[in-house]
Amino acid sequence: MTASGTALRLVVYRNSPVAGKYGSSPFVNKLEARLRLAGVPYRAVFGSKKQAPRGKFPYVGFEDSDELLSDTTSIFRRLVDDGILPDLNANLTPTQKAQDLAVRALLEEKLYFFIVQERWIDNYYAMRPNALAGMPFLLQVVIGNIAYRTVKNALYYQGTGRLSAEEVRVLKQEAWENLAAILAEARINSQSAASQRSQGDPFWVLGGTQPTEADAVVYGFIIGNLVCEAGPESRKMVKSLPVLVEYAKRIHSQYFGDYTGLDV
Repeated sequence: MTASGTALRLVVYRNSPVAGKYGSSPFVNKLEARLRLAGVPYRAVFGSKKQAPRGKFPYVGFEDSDELLSDTTSIFRRLVDDGILPDLNANLTPTQKAQDLAVRALLEEKLYFFIVQERWIDNYYAMRPNALAGMPFLLQVVIGNIAYRTVKNALYYQGTGRLSAEEVRVLKQEAWENLAAILAEARINSQSAASQRSQGDPFWVLGGTQPTEADAVVYGFIIGNLVCEAGPESRKMVKSLPVLVEYAKRIHSQYFGDYTGLDV
């Protein structure tokens, strides 16, 4: 992605080898959405987990430096501090900032673990080639087995791995339905706050005329689950809640017109 008159500095390292197409990682999609919402240009490339500072995707580098940054929240704080990204929450009230944080926590600190359980444990053989794309098959088998055991142990100690499949399903559905309720109200508030907007313009999580930090997270999670075939239950849940799909499609149309893979 490039912007007229702006020097290209950022490199986003993704875990998907397919350029111009969404991946299944909510955090990769979150990072790209955050940059595009702010109009910050970047180049997306297929990265290496060995090179990643914390051993995970996504991570970010600079065209004119060897420095690499990892963890999306830390990346955003650094880029805001450096003046590369605007602070989307700077003008929010304390209550609005708390609401924004609560939405992000619902997805990143709760729903995320249910999604990992569905993908890596319940649908492991569909997830392995998705997550390890670009590796030879035998290496996928070896690394996949290590990842499976690691994820299973982590989920057990986190708590999700101790729940029944039905308990996870109910909690997952509850999270998506509550997110849908938030977005339905936000759509109404956004229309009231900006009556001159086009009907197809994006609406934002907090109901204002501009996006906040939560919007990058929400978009990343919705897109990541719409395109991930290793998470069929979550995909079905998202598609069953029209406001989630509408929210994603509006942002996609305005900010990700060069991307394919959103077939809803």
